Amino acid sequence: MFTLPELPYGYEALEPVIDAETMHLHHDKHHTGYVNSVNDALSGIGEFENMSIEDLMGNLDKVPENMRTKVRNNGGGHYNHSLFWNLMSPSKTTLSGTLLEAITSTFQSSGALQKQMNDAGVARFGSGWVWLCVRDGKLVVESTPNQDNPLMDGGKPIIGIDVWEHAYYLKYKNVRADYLVTWWEIINWDYAQELYSKST
Repeated sequence: MFTLPELPYGYEALEPVIDAETMHLHHDKHHTGYVNSVNDALSGIGEFENMSIEDLMGNLDKVPENMRTKVRNNGGGHYNHSLFWNLMSPSKTTLSGTLLEAITSTFQSSGALQKQMNDAGVARFGSGWVWLCVRDGKLVVESTPNQDNPLMDGGKPIIGIDVWEHAYYLKYKNVRADYLVTWWEIINWDYAQELYSKST
């Protein structure tokens, strides 16, 4: 039903921010595992065969209760990582357009947004994600546990940063804060703008 997306760049393309070994493990092992597991959970259930991963995340209450947790965890992992790969770029991009206007209006500056997201990422106990999303027409910063995401309760993700240890531990060890600060060097603002345009 779902397939592993190819990376939009080479495994080594995000160095030195994210090393090639981490990208191999993160994409080829972790993301593959999420895809296989969500497909296994939904195998033979015709209602979900043509549903996009976005629609599935927004309709978890329709998934049979006995497999809902597996779908939530692994479908979430598939959606989150598919988004994450596209939110990073080896080429420098610039925040501009309506997303710049909205960030400036809401947070005063992109630097203030980054600090708020970094703080939320550091504060996330255990594994999870930190998000910039649109909720009720406004930009908000949120953090979710495990592979949860804002789609699950009506939000529209614009930026999502993986703060599971497998995303950064080989290079940054236990210093999640360093990973978060450095991550902004490779953000794909063009993709974030695309997501924002679709959300409004």
